[in-house]
Amino acid sequence: MVQETAHHAAGYCQRIATATGTTPVYIATPRNSLLSVGVSKYSRSQVIAKKVLYKRKPAGAVAVCPAAANKTVEVKGAKNGGSRVIAAAKAPRFYAAEDVATPKKNRKHAGVAKLRSTIVPGTVLILLAGRYRGKRVVFLKQLESGLLLVSGPFKVNGVPLKRVNQAYVIATSTKVELDAAKIDAQLNDAYFARTKAAKKAATEEAFFEGEKKKEPLAENKVALQKSTDKVILEAVNKVEHLRQY
Repeated sequence: MVQETAHHAAGYCQRIATATGTTPVYIATPRNSLLSVGVSKYSRSQVIAKKVLYKRKPAGAVAVCPAAANKTVEVKGAKNGGSRVIAAAKAPRFYAAEDVATPKKNRKHAGVAKLRSTIVPGTVLILLAGRYRGKRVVFLKQLESGLLLVSGPFKVNGVPLKRVNQAYVIATSTKVELDAAKIDAQLNDAYFARTKAAKKAATEEAFFEGEKKKEPLAENKVALQKSTDKVILEAVNKVEHLRQY
């Protein structure tokens, strides 16, 4: 039996002709056949290009209309029940030729991570990633975003006030008696928010100016860093050799 492939009017089919010269038989086969388990012949982008899916417009947001109330009609006759309910929204007589794409509802929402039991205010943590990886810091509190507020303090090892994900720290058994009430309430997620600079049109003068100098830290943030370091150092100095640790 001889097998040949050809394009048929109904799609990509496989033409099988017998050796006796009879009329060829067309057997429909999938366009994107499997080469092996889980591996298709065409990639996702190739399938989109073949089906011309990039020309289809995405379905926009559909305005929700208030549901109309059903209508009750009186029916004459003793054996007809007296009344009949007529549905306000009837089923359509005709349906669209093409399927209307509807956006998938996302029921997931980001929650605040639960704080590990080994991390309490005053715990000495070891940073595992970032610019200060390998440094030891003191945990102050957990912010509303779930991130940890830590500090070196800056005067001891150069680690400033920063937010850290608890997945990238190691909690040690060393702890200091830290008074959480002395931590300033200004230290929240809004404190670490960055101001977006306004975009300016590219000019020839701006190109030759080169990189701009980094702006110094605001005075209020410097004062807040010093006051927080003072609270931490009071607790650190109570433990012998902890400052060198």
